[in-house]
Amino acid sequence: MRKTPSSILFACNMNSVRSPMAEALARHILPEAIHVDSCGVYKGALDPFVKTALEHAGIAPPPLGPREFGEVNVSDYDVIVALTPEAAAEARRLHDNVEFWEVENPTDTRGSEQDLHAAYGRLCSALQKHIRERFISE
Repeated sequence: MRKTPSSILFACNMNSVRSPMAEALARHILPEAIHVDSCGVYKGALDPFVKTALEHAGIAPPPLGPREFGEVNVSDYDVIVALTPEAAAEARRLHDNVEFWEVENPTDTRGSEQDLHAAYGRLCSALQKHIRERFISE
């Protein structure tokens, strides 16, 4: 079992889907003493389906809007969890302790609005599972 960090930065490409969802879920699941944030390689806008998926789970979206790596001090974090290969590459350039979690990109989903909601729900469930398995010691 790895030691639980005191600070975690989640990162993806635009800080609009995967990393803000992971941040919100981690803030909900983990003790308040663990500092959690998110950023992207680039700055996007929070995807409205993320907000809907989080609200469906009874969780508030992250308090800050999307940010990029240049707007956070990566040395303030014990670990960076990258959720895309691009974010992993950028994080490894900036930090020594980077983990990569391969998760679905729900924006790749084609189909009805119901299909999209299902994809975002799957991402939410997958991230919750990853967070619990990695950061909650039993």
